[in-house]
Amino acid sequence: MIGVKICGIRDTQTMVLCARLKVDWVGFVFCDASPRFVTADDALRLHESAPSGQEGGPLRVGLFVKSDDDFIGQVLRTIPLDILQIYDTPERAIEIQSRFGRPVWQACGIAKYSDLPTDPSMAGYVIEAPKQEQDHRPGGLGRIFDWSLTQKWIPPSSWILAGGLNPGNVQRAILESQAPAVDVSSGVEAAPGCKSAELIEKFVQNSRKALDLKPKLS
Repeated sequence: MIGVKICGIRDTQTMVLCARLKVDWVGFVFCDASPRFVTADDALRLHESAPSGQEGGPLRVGLFVKSDDDFIGQVLRTIPLDILQIYDTPERAIEIQSRFGRPVWQACGIAKYSDLPTDPSMAGYVIEAPKQEQDHRPGGLGRIFDWSLTQKWIPPSSWILAGGLNPGNVQRAILESQAPAVDVSSGVEAAPGCKSAELIEKFVQNSRKALDLKPKLS
């Protein structure tokens, strides 16, 4: 089954919905430039509103952008994150993985095949559209890249497809990219930072049906 991550959770209703839908991961954004920013205390409140990953709920992913060890450590002392999603250099991502003893997913912007990562020492990768000069915050920012670039790629570790996904295009994205998992944020929102229960349900449903539709969409 295709894995699903809903990122940028900010309210308990969405957290409870994700648990009910058996979403694999939920993401908390610890970057104050984002409309989806939460504090560590906010994230703890959300975490406590639904079963933990160990209890059968979604695994908790914390998104950090060029954060220092003090800030990451402060967050981890407040909320037991399962995975750290890092926007920084590969060297820094490896350092964080070693320092905090948690799996790290490094975010990678992909414009061409040679941009795809090859280092197996990273626990995982978030594959999305590349950053552009005008961008003032991280992530795919609703943009997509050529999904076919990943078809012949031999990933060095687990990976998840992100950037520009929504209920209407996620099935094609899965089939064209051969992604084992997908990550969505703005694509299931009614407004920036405000998740739509209806869009989340459609996204999860469409993601999980994608492989059944392969003959129809190929």
